[in-house]
Amino acid sequence: MATGSNEPKSRYLQYLEMVTGSLEDKRRYRQYKARIKQLPEDYRTAVEAMERYLMHFGPADGAGAMAMYEDLADLFERSAADGTPIRDIFGEDPVEFVEAFMANYPIGQYRARERNRFTSAISRAAGEDTARDDRTDR
Repeated sequence: MATGSNEPKSRYLQYLEMVTGSLEDKRRYRQYKARIKQLPEDYRTAVEAMERYLMHFGPADGAGAMAMYEDLADLFERSAADGTPIRDIFGEDPVEFVEAFMANYPIGQYRARERNRFTSAISRAAGEDTARDDRTDR
């Protein structure tokens, strides 16, 4: 059923991916989950909590999200191997950590752009001078 990288996809596979999403992304997600399952319990608990947060607030794009999850697995695999304490990974503010983590992925950067656009619009509405006019970002 799988095709080689140089082989064109059959109409069936094209239709299937149109309905279900990328089969490659699904394979990568299963591999990610298998990697997370191998972590020590406390690291796995932390990753699963971060994953839940990212599912709600992170990139929704399949390929972008998978790159982020794979990097997350890399981070926690290295941290577990080095014996890095969980709190040393996240710091005092886990939300700040996860927001900074998400900002490294292009699909997630739209949130920062929209936050800036929103803040500028409110400043303009309040009659405050803004140094940057975000209306040109559209």
